[in-house]
Amino acid sequence: MADERTPLLSVQHLCKEFPVESGVFGKRFSKKSVHAVNDVSFDIYEGETFGLVGESGCGKSTTGRCIMHLTRPTSGTVLFEGKDVSKMSKKELKEMRRHMQFIFQDPYASLNPRMTIGEIVSEPLIIHNVMPDAKEREKYVRELLDVVGLNPEHINRYPHEFSGGQRQRVGIARAFALKPKLIICDEPVSALDVSIQAQVLNLLNDLQKEYGTAYLFIAHDLSVVQHISDNIGVMYLGNMMEYADWKALYDRPYHPYTQSLLSAVPVPDPDVQATRKRIVLAGDPPSPIDAPSGCCFHTRCPMACEKCSRERPELREVEPGHFCACHFAAPNPIKESSIEL
Repeated sequence: MADERTPLLSVQHLCKEFPVESGVFGKRFSKKSVHAVNDVSFDIYEGETFGLVGESGCGKSTTGRCIMHLTRPTSGTVLFEGKDVSKMSKKELKEMRRHMQFIFQDPYASLNPRMTIGEIVSEPLIIHNVMPDAKEREKYVRELLDVVGLNPEHINRYPHEFSGGQRQRVGIARAFALKPKLIICDEPVSALDVSIQAQVLNLLNDLQKEYGTAYLFIAHDLSVVQHISDNIGVMYLGNMMEYADWKALYDRPYHPYTQSLLSAVPVPDPDVQATRKRIVLAGDPPSPIDAPSGCCFHTRCPMACEKCSRERPELREVEPGHFCACHFAAPNPIKESSIEL
């Protein structure tokens, strides 16, 4: 049964190619393209979190940047509140970005070292002319710092005086300054210690409940995504392989790639962990410049056959609300005979 709600963000058949020229000593031999994002579609609804997972280099961050229009897509449509982002004027893009913000992966590189914490958090307010009065703005920034778990008295300190976790809290405060409807979180906890990761994830959950903000949460750690997401999409080599609500995806993965990823997630119970079998994929991910024909996963899939190398599987609905791009989509498709200990 299709969701009858209107999505806050609708990504339809999004593609992004980067041209690559090969050659030596100034001579060009060939011109190819990297298909960083290849026909990706999904929806995000108000107040919900969509988790986007996959290996490094699979196109997750490029997808986020294309949605924000920091990178111009090659083709496809991004609709934010029903409006096509690619057809917006500069003025409309600026207004759109007031309601769509970004939390970057690296808390060390994403903050200007020459600006104080107060200046960093208040910058979006100044750019969008939301709070012209300086005293009112400073009071609001202090309140924001308190909300994200920082000492408001540190408003005049510089980024180098804070730890990685504290800097990421500054980035979160900056993203929430305009009270946006959607925040794209690009691996916001991957550079942090595990204990700090939990604190930041709990903070994001609390802020979502308070402000009703939707998240696109990009990560490569499935256990992190499970903690925060309502729906999850799994990407591989620029393609969306599976897409479902988090419980259906974790309980009944239909794609062999999703099943192999889940087998690598540790379980906190040592007795259960001791009896689990790990699915080890053969080889390394292929180069995105020379992507395999047919199904992009067939070179590593233990179930692949000749059809997989010829025909690209369509992302189809295998259960209500559960989509999978596999010719042999079935619950936990890789059987024990194919699993290595």
